[in-house]
Amino acid sequence: MTAWALRYRLYLLGLFFLFLIYCFCLPEKLFENSYSTVLEDRDGKLLGATIANDGQWRFPQGNPIPEKFKTALILFEDKRFYKHAGVDLRSLVRATRQNIKAQKIVSGGSTLTMQVIRLSRKGKSRSFFEKCIEIILATRLEWRYSKEEILSLYSAHAPFGGNVVGIEAACWRYFGRDASELSWSEAALLAVLPNNPSLIHPGRNREQLTAKRDRLLKRMREAGIIDELTFELSLSETIPENPLALPRSAFHLLAHSIKKGLAQTQVRSTLTQVMQERVSQIVAEHHRALKANQVFNAAALVMEVNTGRVLAYVGNTEAGHEHGEQVDVIQAPRSTGSILKPFLYAALLDEGKILPHTLQPDIPTLINGFSPKNFTKQHDGAVPADQALIRSLNIPAVYELRDFRYEKFYELLKNIQITTLNQPPDHYGLSLILGGAEGTLWDITGAYASMARTLNNFFTTPGKNRYDRNDFHSPRYLLTDSLQRINSEESSWISAASIYLTFNVLSEVYRPGEETGWRMFNSAKKIAWKTGTSHGLRDGWAVGVNAEYAVGVWVGNADGEGRPGLTGTESAAPIMFDIFSQLPGNSWFEEPRIELTEVETCTQSGMRSTEWCDKTEIRSIPYAGLQSAPCSYHRIVNLSSDGKFRVHANCERISNMKSVSWFVLPPVQEYYYKSKNLSYKPLPPFREDCTNPALVSTMDLIYPTPHAKIFIPKTLNGQLSSVILEAAHRQAGVSVFWHLDGTFLGMTKSTHRLVVTPDAGQHTLTLIDEQGNILQTSFSVVQGKTERE
Repeated sequence: MTAWALRYRLYLLGLFFLFLIYCFCLPEKLFENSYSTVLEDRDGKLLGATIANDGQWRFPQGNPIPEKFKTALILFEDKRFYKHAGVDLRSLVRATRQNIKAQKIVSGGSTLTMQVIRLSRKGKSRSFFEKCIEIILATRLEWRYSKEEILSLYSAHAPFGGNVVGIEAACWRYFGRDASELSWSEAALLAVLPNNPSLIHPGRNREQLTAKRDRLLKRMREAGIIDELTFELSLSETIPENPLALPRSAFHLLAHSIKKGLAQTQVRSTLTQVMQERVSQIVAEHHRALKANQVFNAAALVMEVNTGRVLAYVGNTEAGHEHGEQVDVIQAPRSTGSILKPFLYAALLDEGKILPHTLQPDIPTLINGFSPKNFTKQHDGAVPADQALIRSLNIPAVYELRDFRYEKFYELLKNIQITTLNQPPDHYGLSLILGGAEGTLWDITGAYASMARTLNNFFTTPGKNRYDRNDFHSPRYLLTDSLQRINSEESSWISAASIYLTFNVLSEVYRPGEETGWRMFNSAKKIAWKTGTSHGLRDGWAVGVNAEYAVGVWVGNADGEGRPGLTGTESAAPIMFDIFSQLPGNSWFEEPRIELTEVETCTQSGMRSTEWCDKTEIRSIPYAGLQSAPCSYHRIVNLSSDGKFRVHANCERISNMKSVSWFVLPPVQEYYYKSKNLSYKPLPPFREDCTNPALVSTMDLIYPTPHAKIFIPKTLNGQLSSVILEAAHRQAGVSVFWHLDGTFLGMTKSTHRLVVTPDAGQHTLTLIDEQGNILQTSFSVVQGKTERE
């Protein structure tokens, strides 16, 4: 091989290595900056943003460059931008001539591509050597990116004064609006801003900055970009003063997005700016009234039913840092109160354990030390299940949960995406239905919307498999989330029929006995709604749903302080109804007739009728309801010929008996029921010559319940305190004789209450009425500490 050939090969090898260096000289990631987290509505309108970690307002690159800004920028900075390959030799020659003439650097001759390189190489000096590096990297940049992408890089990273970087941040900080809405004057101003560090803040050097803008506007007129009228109007626009604050209409959702791993990104949400602002305004208006009662916090969530998309997210009120305005209440676990009762009611219908109107006990109750109380502290004896739901009675709900089993209800809540049940079922027990567990407004509103979605989607899929259990999902606030149904199944967590019947119950406006204030909700729109109030008046809930929208509202104090009148009906429901009044449409749910059947039910008991039920009605029920028990309250009673006394075959001839159907409640239920239902007729007494054959219980204990453990504290002198024993008897005015451990205590008449002071230990209580009926039970007394201890 000759020396010439060797040198030629070395020359080619050198060129190859130089080419490799050139190919890899540009970093894979051009900018290593921190960015603001930006939240937008579904149409790209700004809802809020955080400042970047380095203290700059720097929005992530993404939105298209405004045409007006692009035109002004290219004319001002690089008029041959679309013609060169990263370097404009004519501009470099011109800049060199100007610098030599001025004997200092007065012009750089940099193209926009070279400026992108300089912006990415922060802190580099403006020397000849650095300029050469910029030229090389600029040509490599043109190889990697299109012209539009290079313009986008420049627009997103150019400095616009102070701590404002990028065209998007500049438009909001200086003009308070989106970049797409720029005027020609504003576009010209922003085009000249990054060019001169001495003019880089529009709040200063206003005359120089105005002159520079006007010169560019003149060039734009001369180039035929704008006409004379536009030019004159643009000159009359003033330079902005101090930077403006960015929108903060959904800053709690912005913070939630950051927690979910979306920091330093442009989050396109499902919210709508108009609805977000209107809901925020409604919450703020009610907040002004709530503050008078020392209630400082409120939150609201609005969703589309079919998509699960969030339309408005008001995480808290502007109550000040001292009152916890920074807390995102929508995501904060709070005691649920009664807000979960509709899910239990629907589940009971679904399994055929009750029919819509089945009577439920409403009496003083003590179950394994748990003693639920109604909000009103009153008892109705027995209440139809649907009325118990709309009146939000606690005691019937506890009996329903005991029948359904709290373990099953716990699993149901988990399946419908209640995510805050972090303890095993036994930890909550029967209190699960009364606020013994915590839930979030996010989960609960999502669960109500999921029920509505399941019912709506039942009609979208023909055939046998109409369900998709994935219809029960959490709310969606990212526009990129998939909306596609995944499966087709025969059943779901709750059937369409049970949901439909539950929503019909919840659409009842007339709700006497459920706290107060229901009269104000005579809305023209049909809404299924439920309220809840936690123990101690700490949380007020209201959730409503129709075929299109779900609205959830929480009211309370972020620190958990309870306040008088802080109930779901008085505090949260008015906000919910005001929000619904702003939503379009008024559609209601279709009836899933193929899952419903009509059955004759007893008007008084609400159960399937028997031959003994004298009043019946036809009701639509789920097919599972056909397995429910028949009426157990109506029975045949044998009366004397005059109908005044009960008799039986041992004391009266059968031919003289009159057999009639009678609605009979257990003694304790009857005791309370008859005071609220004047039409109720107690059983007639037995005739004197007829003894009670124990076909029907005549009396029952209200307190203590069988085998109860009673904790009685000691007084200051070390003696046990007293306890009130209470019983119910079917016959008014009858005398009852009380015995404790075989010792006579006393006699009661009409009102059967007796104050006793039993010793610690096991006891037997015996009651005997004047007709000889005997009731006996056992209980134990646990000795407590003294009040001083």
